[in-house]
Amino acid sequence: MVKPKAALIDYGMGNLGSVAKALQTVGLDVKITSDKGDLERAEAIVLPGVGAFGDAIKRLKELKLDLAIKREVLDKKKPFLGICLGLQLLFEESYEFGKHKGLEIFEGEVLHFGDNVSKVPHMGWNEIHPLRDHPILEGLKDGDFFYFVHSYYVKPKRRDIILTETDYEGFYFTSGVAYENIVAFQFHPEKSQKKGLKLLENFKRLVENSI
Repeated sequence: MVKPKAALIDYGMGNLGSVAKALQTVGLDVKITSDKGDLERAEAIVLPGVGAFGDAIKRLKELKLDLAIKREVLDKKKPFLGICLGLQLLFEESYEFGKHKGLEIFEGEVLHFGDNVSKVPHMGWNEIHPLRDHPILEGLKDGDFFYFVHSYYVKPKRRDIILTETDYEGFYFTSGVAYENIVAFQFHPEKSQKKGLKLLENFKRLVENSI
């Protein structure tokens, strides 16, 4: 069977090797790229994330990848997976080192944990709590652990897009969203061992079903 083609977006921030390897492990044909033409040719798009929101959105706009993402994901409805900063970039604005506009695919903002918790960043293993069923979570359950590293969290305006929440020191934040062809998570599936690979397998299945 031909492997589905996934474009792994490279905007010059962070090591994409571990994400690419995990996606390849579950059977996707991965191309690391900063070329919007590759997004047009791909059957799925993955937006990873390491670094600051402002720098990331600036780089995406310089490469005109912001427009390409919206065209391929919103207009053509290609399956999309956002990871960590790749989740945050979907929202209207972030307050990380100033105020920055995001991709504005979802209404809401990206906020610092601030006084809600005693220790920032939120780093290490933590549980996810699904709010509803979704094919991306097939074979996973409430209380499964995934690996997090972040100081900011998303606050969606629409409750219905929230897929999972996570409790950090008694403060519940959105750790995953899902809407139509879009899924995105604050945690790192590529660093989350078997559970992470299971989630990525489920994403591959979503891609196969969309072709």
